[in-house]
Amino acid sequence: MNIAVCVKRIPKTAEADIFIEKDGTDIKKDHLVFHLNDWDGYAVREAALIKEKHGGEVTVITIGPEESKEVLTRCLAMGADRAIMVVAEQELDSLAAARIFQKVVADEKADLVLMGKQAIDDDANQTGQMLAALLGWPQATFASKAESLESEAEKQGIPGIVLQDGKGAKVVREVDGGLETVEVPLPAVVTVDLRLNTPRYASLPGIMKARKKELKEVPVDSLGIDVTPRLKVIKLDPPPKRQAGRKVGSVQELVQVLHNEAKVI
Repeated sequence: MNIAVCVKRIPKTAEADIFIEKDGTDIKKDHLVFHLNDWDGYAVREAALIKEKHGGEVTVITIGPEESKEVLTRCLAMGADRAIMVVAEQELDSLAAARIFQKVVADEKADLVLMGKQAIDDDANQTGQMLAALLGWPQATFASKAESLESEAEKQGIPGIVLQDGKGAKVVREVDGGLETVEVPLPAVVTVDLRLNTPRYASLPGIMKARKKELKEVPVDSLGIDVTPRLKVIKLDPPPKRQAGRKVGSVQELVQVLHNEAKVI
């Protein structure tokens, strides 16, 4: 089983002050700390679990500046076998990223592509779907549980028969109404949700091993792909400042304020 995991380096914004650039088209990033996209961490862990059960190789792929190496090193320390970094200094939209991943995944002859359902920085939630369409592969999104399909021989308990790589996958995915189970043949693209597993933290031995694993750099220009953005950010605006609260003297006054001013009842 040759598993490719697409990951992204994102700014850690949860505990940081966010400021908008003067031109209004991006946020200021000089003061931000970057890390592995949270959902991609679940994808890396799931790939490692699949490899432990069925064998194979896990390759992590990212697109970004040279600094993205730190994200790939962490993925290697979490159990990935090798890494590929497509070096691109320019900003890329989801379609450009999907086209780059398509080229690398095809060259690597992957049987399965795992990736987070979305990146926390832009929350676009579309690269995985675009990648599946470009590859012409089936897809299963928002996976909260995944397992390999058993062969008919395994179901009947016939000894000496092992799961054939490339058979397929059964994926439990989260939808608005609950859970949905789908079966897809391989190769396929699966985007994962946060309840799929518990990501493995990079241990010191894992970090030491990661330094000896292959990390290949590929200039984006060498791929022969049109990465011209189809999406343009016109303007970013900070959210309006929250108004200060006020105390009311009684329940009756609260009801009146909610009805007459807030108009929520």
